[in-house]
Amino acid sequence: MTDTLRRRTARAITALVLDGQRRSTGTEGCARLPCPTCLDVQAARVETFVAAGRPVRFVLPAFPGKSPNSAKVLGVLPDTAERLALEYLDGLTARVREVYAPGARILICSDGRVFSDAVGIPDPHITAYQRELHSMIEALPHRGLGLFHLDDVPELAGTDHRRMRELLTERYAEPLDHLRKRIRAGEEVALYRAVTRFLFEDGNTPEYTGSRAALQRDARARAYVVVQRSKAWGELLSERFPGSVRLSIHPQPCGAEKLGVHLVSTADDWLTPWHGVALAEGERFVLVKRAHAEACGASLVCVDGRPSHYALPGVAAA
Repeated sequence: MTDTLRRRTARAITALVLDGQRRSTGTEGCARLPCPTCLDVQAARVETFVAAGRPVRFVLPAFPGKSPNSAKVLGVLPDTAERLALEYLDGLTARVREVYAPGARILICSDGRVFSDAVGIPDPHITAYQRELHSMIEALPHRGLGLFHLDDVPELAGTDHRRMRELLTERYAEPLDHLRKRIRAGEEVALYRAVTRFLFEDGNTPEYTGSRAALQRDARARAYVVVQRSKAWGELLSERFPGSVRLSIHPQPCGAEKLGVHLVSTADDWLTPWHGVALAEGERFVLVKRAHAEACGASLVCVDGRPSHYALPGVAAA
């Protein structure tokens, strides 16, 4: 493959990822889509794989576990919201294969175990979520996805889940005091605020009897821990999968090293399948919170006896 063809192929692959499903912060907007700046940044990493004739490896920290708030989700296990997201990612690897024969592999790095105690999801729920997610991935037609989680790290084998988190923090995490100072100085504020909002919403259940102010204070404190461990997980992944092209479910500024991607159509740049439900609207699905779907008069659809998604009146169950 000539240098020109290699560069052209790398840019074509990157354009497929950039096309239509971007999560952007909006504060440093791209001039047009696909954005030449973002294309250049991401294509440089992709080109390394193309030069070696290997499948392009994407790493996506995501799919942690279902929110503990039943006003947002249907239950503990993955449902149609996750299925749609996985189908999109699997289909993306197939589209890459059309322009580059070795194709692509997207490694989903399920991070629920990393911060389950900080977000209020019991470890057994994380285990059940990961097991079902694995089954969903195995059933996909293009075989383009893989699954990796904290339990798969050899150095942590033989320890309990609490100790796994402690070791991850000891080896890879930024001290909380340093992180707090950076955020208070204006760094990564959007991420911190988004995590705080999710934690507040997740804790604001019908069973909660405390004050909103107390819940907000608790959410702010736990948000620092979630951000700290998420970044530690990212450091571990960079060490274990060097050179990979990094995808993110969080909005990213123009030219960032990570590429923010939507997994399911939604009007909210921060909403994810594990914080919402799939709602059938005509011929398409959108991602919303469960309470919103029910407020719209949508009907619950079950598949194989299990809650799956919602459908608006007059919309056939998908």
